[in-house]
Amino acid sequence: MDTSDPQAPKIVHAFMPRDTPGYTIKATWDTLGMRATQSDDTLLEGAFVPDKYIARVVRAGAAGIDLFVLGIFAWALRGFANIYYGLAQSALDLTIDNVKKKSVLALSRSMAYHAEVQHSIAEMVLEMEAIGPHIERIAEDWSHGVDHGALWGLKIVAAKYRAVQGAWRVVDTALDLMGGFGIFKQSGIERLFRDARLGRLHPANSALTHELVAKAVLGIDPDEQPRWG
Repeated sequence: MDTSDPQAPKIVHAFMPRDTPGYTIKATWDTLGMRATQSDDTLLEGAFVPDKYIARVVRAGAAGIDLFVLGIFAWALRGFANIYYGLAQSALDLTIDNVKKKSVLALSRSMAYHAEVQHSIAEMVLEMEAIGPHIERIAEDWSHGVDHGALWGLKIVAAKYRAVQGAWRVVDTALDLMGGFGIFKQSGIERLFRDARLGRLHPANSALTHELVAKAVLGIDPDEQPRWG
């Protein structure tokens, strides 16, 4: 963020080689989930980035979203959506395998024959059937240059939002079906459960998604501040 002019702050998008002096990385990533991402803090302390590594300098806020920024935004959020879709598929696969093997005294066959277990498995599959085509459609439209105009932001955040919300429901149900075994690390569900929950914090979160979607369809400037009274 360049705030040398307080009335016109700018966002600087740059690439900094790792051998650049003047920066440190603080190992702060001690998190509930997404532990493998290792998104530690990078502190810039006099680091110099030459002009050739400056990709864009744009205005702060929604007005600064040009095609370069939108391209990063689009691919990132569809990547996030796919990660949580894959996470949910893994949870579904683990659950199906588990209930086929799991037995209880009240049943002569596996839990797969329990009516409520079947109902829950069906709910998980129905969620997955909705998530996949949504992600694929948005990816295809973006890749083929379909003109959604000002609604592109809406399309992108909606696909990510739908994927993480559906993935959370799938993994939450998976933990129910796994029972006590599901809370042990060896089950695989424990990690998926933690990661799936963080998907709803992963940008864009629910509050930003709903704001962008509503303002897009209502024709309101995303940078406009609400006025009450």
